[in-house]
Order: sequence, then structure tokens, then C-alpha cells
Amino acid sequence: AVGGVGSSLLLMSGVVVTVGLCRRLARRRLRSRPLLFAFLVEMFSTFQICACTNELSLLGNVEPKPHTALTLTYGFTVLHGLSLAGSTCNPCGTLQPMWGGGTSPRMGGLKIAAQFVAAVLARVFMHFIWSLEMAEPHLGALSHGCSSPMQTTEMQAFCIELLFSVVFQLAVLQAESVNPKYRVHLIALLITMLVYAGGNLTGAIFNPALAFSLHADCFYDKFLSYSLVYWLAPCLGTILVVFIWDEIFPRKS
Repeated sequence: AVGGVGSSLLLMSGVVVTVGLCRRLARRRLRSRPLLFAFLVEMFSTFQICACTNELSLLGNVEPKPHTALTLTYGFTVLHGLSLAGSTCNPCGTLQPMWGGGTSPRMGGLKIAAQFVAAVLARVFMHFIWSLEMAEPHLGALSHGCSSPMQTTEMQAFCIELLFSVVFQLAVLQAESVNPKYRVHLIALLITMLVYAGGNLTGAIFNPALAFSLHADCFYDKFLSYSLVYWLAPCLGTILVVFIWDEIFPRKS
């Protein structure tokens, strides 16, 4: 087997390059078909995040812990932010402008569908790669089943994912006025801090599509619990953010 972290970095870099080429091709060929263009670009972008995060999940125990995992989380979040400009890759990020009236229900629903399709495709692709066992982190990766990211009570996990979704979505809205070259680092730093704070309790995902891609086995075993924590809680957080942003902040200003 090829060496651990290096082979994973090579695999994730290949995914990023391939998605970049697919996005560029779609931009050139499908500008005249806006719905198909929006669907494919969102699907490619979400595929990149889900595939890379699936691979990163295998590197959580690489020494020194947790410095290596957090450094990789920060680095790849910056890379995603720079390479996937214009895509949300998160149903909550799509729901927010839909709820606020900035995106039509048709376009929003199309993007959310693309995100979940990408989540499934990324999981299938990564499991195929892991089944080849060409790299050290992939050995036995498919035998784990549900990795049980929820290491606390269901109510506490629900509150954590709700809180993290609120914090993240508010930060994204607040950072819209920041220079893009600084904004991507601020968002990456926030995500890394949230992962450090709650990763050992819920995984700190606050992204329904990514949660399904990472833990589909858990959704199958305990659908109600995982759908409440990883789907409903982030969506409620998004609705709360829309209310705070549109109703409370304007009054203060």
C-alpha cells in the first residue's frame, strides 16, 4: 500500500482538478441552458466537498492529533472556497436565499436535488476507491459501517448542529462585505474552530447533504434520530438566521 497522508492528498487533489475541469466545460457548453448548467455546476461542486471530506474522515487519527486533521480541514476548506466560487454545496445555504425570496423555489429545489445527488455519487465513488485498498488509510475502511458521529444525547446533538448552523450562516452573510481573498480564510478558520469545538460530539457537519454522504449507514440504521440532528436542525438554524438577518438586524441599523 502506498503511504498514508500523501496518497490521500494526491487523491483529493485529483478530485479537485477533475471537478475544476468539469465546471469549466459546463460553463463553456451549457450557458444557453441555465437550469442544466446550474444543476451540473452545483452537483460537481458538492461532489468535490463530499468526496474530499469522506477521505479526510479517514485521517482523523493521524498523529499529531488533532493538529493534522485540523490543518487539513482548514487547508481544504480554503481550497474549496477558492475553487468553487458561486456554489453553496449546502442545502441550508440554498434554503436561506429561497426563504428570503432571493432565489426561486424552482432553482433552489434544483440545486438541493443536485447536492443530494452529488452526495450519493461521492459516497459511491469513494467506496469504490477504498475497495481497491491502494493506500494505507483505505485498508478496512469499508468494514466500519456506521461510524456513530453522534457521541452525545440526541437533544444535545440537535442543539449543537442548530447552533453551529446559525453561527456559520450568520458569518457567511456578515462576511459578504469582506474582500474575497480574506473572506475565504475567515470562513475556513470558523469551520475549523467549529470542527474543533464539536467534532467529537456530532462531527460538526451542519450540512445535510454532506452528513448523508458521510454517514448514510447511520441514516439507514437510525433514520429518525439522524434526520432530526443532521437535516432538521441545520435547516431550522437557517430559517432562524433569515429571521435574525431580515427582522432584527435591519431594526438595529
